[in-house]
Amino acid sequence: MTISVERDYVVEKLARMVRINSTNPTLTPDAPGEAEIAVYVADTLRDIGLDVTTHQIEPWRVNVVGKLAGTGGGRTLMLNAHMDTVGVEGMDDPFSAEIRDGRLFGRGSQDMKGSLAAMMGALKALVDAGVELRGDVLLTAVADEEAGSIGTEDLVKHYKADGAIVTEPSDMKISRAHRGFIWYEVETVGRAAHGSRYDVGIDAIMRMGRILAKLDEMEKEVRTRTTHPLMGPPSMHASRIQGGTELSVYAAKCALSIERRTVAGETQDAITAEMQAILDELAAQDPTFKATLKPVFWRNPFEIEADAAIVRALEEAVTKRLGKAPEHVGQPFWTDAAILAEAGIETVLIGPIGEGLHSAEEWVDLDSVIDLAHILADTAVAYCS
Repeated sequence: MTISVERDYVVEKLARMVRINSTNPTLTPDAPGEAEIAVYVADTLRDIGLDVTTHQIEPWRVNVVGKLAGTGGGRTLMLNAHMDTVGVEGMDDPFSAEIRDGRLFGRGSQDMKGSLAAMMGALKALVDAGVELRGDVLLTAVADEEAGSIGTEDLVKHYKADGAIVTEPSDMKISRAHRGFIWYEVETVGRAAHGSRYDVGIDAIMRMGRILAKLDEMEKEVRTRTTHPLMGPPSMHASRIQGGTELSVYAAKCALSIERRTVAGETQDAITAEMQAILDELAAQDPTFKATLKPVFWRNPFEIEADAAIVRALEEAVTKRLGKAPEHVGQPFWTDAAILAEAGIETVLIGPIGEGLHSAEEWVDLDSVIDLAHILADTAVAYCS
């Protein structure tokens, strides 16, 4: 049986999706979200012959799930890609889908509409070839990965699978791990007073400076800790700071946002306690020092073993298509793979070659998108039969 991916079909679907603005409204106010692209994806999957369901999570925020039903008794495979993109500031023509030198340009081309097009091409190839699998294949196009991941959070409430491939960009390397993160808000409290009244005013911004100095020392130390073989070291940075009202007024409050990137083995409780110790030390040194620390959002790291069934099936398919065994890597960024893994689904990542994620020029290599489609189809046959 020959499984053949139609290159023109995949490229046409990719170009059409890049031309649809699906910027995440959480990141860019008044952005359209996934509503329009979800309609296009759902229609495309129905045309392929899949059983399609849409889930509206919030206004304009939509998941699309297409199912290629198996005959029964096999493992279920989920293919996952997100439909939302980051903003387009600084881009001259973000939705052009222009093709030059084998590359397709535009916002979302690599992150990750190229992957979604490859998933479509893989499922169409299976249907056209008349492949009968024992297990189901689910094509899941989700909302909001670029912000809060409400799409995949909702997805795992409704769907189960034995294995999943998240097709985040990886330059065709198998990604078996990535870091997590914790977002913190720190607030220092001072006392507002006229700028001349040093005897009355307490400067919340100056006191935040003490915290920043300590955090700078901690950040250097954190990156010297034992490095995870795939994730690398943990890290930390100060993201935003805001305080004060007028030039000649002591600041009564100052707010700081911190992002702490985490690796396997680290816990939120331990990291929070470590950071709280800095505030406690500074308070002990100065009775006028008042500060609070609060973790406001977090996601766990992700890791899967090399001998997991989904990893082995994917590795065999990559080797078959590319003619050599793929490199196993980790990623510094977070993905929805962690949510799927926490739901009990053995999960791995692979995605196409490209550059410019979240930058002013984004592109995806079209040959790698076609390769990915072949790899996903072959993995489905091996995993679900």
